[in-house]
Amino acid sequence: MSTIAWIGLGHMGAPMTGHLVAAGHTVRGFDINPAAAAAAEARGVTLAGSIAEALEGADACFTSLPMPQHVRGVYEGPDGIWANAATGTILLDTSTVDIETSRWCHAESEARGFVFVDSPISGGTAGAEAHSLTFMLGGRPEDVERAKEFIGPMAGSIVACGGPTSGIAAKLVNNMMLFIGVMAVAEGSQLAEQLGLDQQTFWQVANASSGGSWPQRVWYPVPGVVETSAANRNFDATFSVDLARKDCALAVQAGETTGVHLPAAQLALSQLVQLAEEGLGGKDCTLVTRLATPDGTLRGYDPSLDRVAASA
Repeated sequence: MSTIAWIGLGHMGAPMTGHLVAAGHTVRGFDINPAAAAAAEARGVTLAGSIAEALEGADACFTSLPMPQHVRGVYEGPDGIWANAATGTILLDTSTVDIETSRWCHAESEARGFVFVDSPISGGTAGAEAHSLTFMLGGRPEDVERAKEFIGPMAGSIVACGGPTSGIAAKLVNNMMLFIGVMAVAEGSQLAEQLGLDQQTFWQVANASSGGSWPQRVWYPVPGVVETSAANRNFDATFSVDLARKDCALAVQAGETTGVHLPAAQLALSQLVQLAEEGLGGKDCTLVTRLATPDGTLRGYDPSLDRVAASA
């Protein structure tokens, strides 16, 4: 079994590292958030006091971080990964970043004698818990093959997407399609509501018909229809508005760079921006459903519960 360093023990990192521990690996994790670190420790992760400590004797190092600037921050500098990892440690980033940041990670890692594989994931917290995530890998074929041995316990599917940055490119396109799909399910669920359809019955229709999709199956934004919907929990985040806005913005940026027209993605982004500007960035991204309702109220969402939680 291997020793694995893990930087970033958030909603995704904690269950993912738990599966590695269950598979027999030693995982040393680091996170500046004490609550996130404690959640991972409860799953068998050995907590490290620094990136350098996490990297001692590590065969692989995973990063799982919210923003591109966080990835850049943990890689460079005297306290970062490049300064403290052994050159034999394979470096894998599961974060969703822009293409340029991923390209920078590849180029700078290679210049320093490291192997780097962009390794973004899809499947959300439910997939992380069920070790059914899809990993999209970008790098040299031999490096991607090496990465697979560490990824296996966390994954339901591992796809070699091509050379450097191809994994993150696939992730950005996939997430863009997800957010457009969320918007479709949001509008469809509310039109069904106003037309008097039983929501469970309509969900069954869509599920067996051409309106079916992953967000329809897993995130349907009406309480009591699917167990994994945030609508059952006052839209507490499975995939937050803030993270969805970041990912969608990166896809729109890629469209601008390549000259591809993305009107649906731009509309999805504008709705996520609107929620964030209303102070709802920490809620689930499926709360865009509220923007489809006739009067701005949404079954399953009570803003007063957020105010009570904030004052507690």
